[in-house]
Amino acid sequence: MPTDYSCEIIWLGRVPDRKTAEISTIGLDEMGLSFAGAEGEVHAGLTRPSCSRVLSQYPRDTEIRNTRQLSIVSVEEMNAIAADIGLKTLEPSWLGASIVVKGLPDFSHVPPSSRLQAEGGVTLTVDMQNRPCILPAKTIEAVHPGIGVKFKPAAKGRRGVTAWVEREGVLRLGETLRLHIPDQRAWTP
Repeated sequence: MPTDYSCEIIWLGRVPDRKTAEISTIGLDEMGLSFAGAEGEVHAGLTRPSCSRVLSQYPRDTEIRNTRQLSIVSVEEMNAIAADIGLKTLEPSWLGASIVVKGLPDFSHVPPSSRLQAEGGVTLTVDMQNRPCILPAKTIEAVHPGIGVKFKPAAKGRRGVTAWVEREGVLRLGETLRLHIPDQRAWTP
């Protein structure tokens, strides 16, 4: 269902490789998206090897559908994390972020299967909340010694979401994404 909530894209980026233990993103003015994700992005692909997040379902490195093509974070939650760890700001490039948005409250908790749809039709489907990992902590630590270790606990519940491309196209800085949410009540077993 379309909502009255929308957000503005204030940063775009891609992780070109993961040859080091750190994660860092290169900023972009626009992002071409295919059904496999962002062009030139290490997280792109129709499938991916399973990781520690799905060990309950699959042995590590099992080929599975890639629903983690993009990492989307909100500037509001980034600012809250920065304040908690004692920094003025967090750079999106330190987090391995694909997209930074502004204007959606409680962004990390939008429901799975929500859609973020651009005015031109590009549509991203939210998979789930992105739980904090140690890779951004290592990147932050390299820039601010002694601070990186604080990232993971401060980012809990504020690390944004992972998403995959439902409709191809190009996203640009300053573009608006409208939130569509599933027409479904919360699960209550």
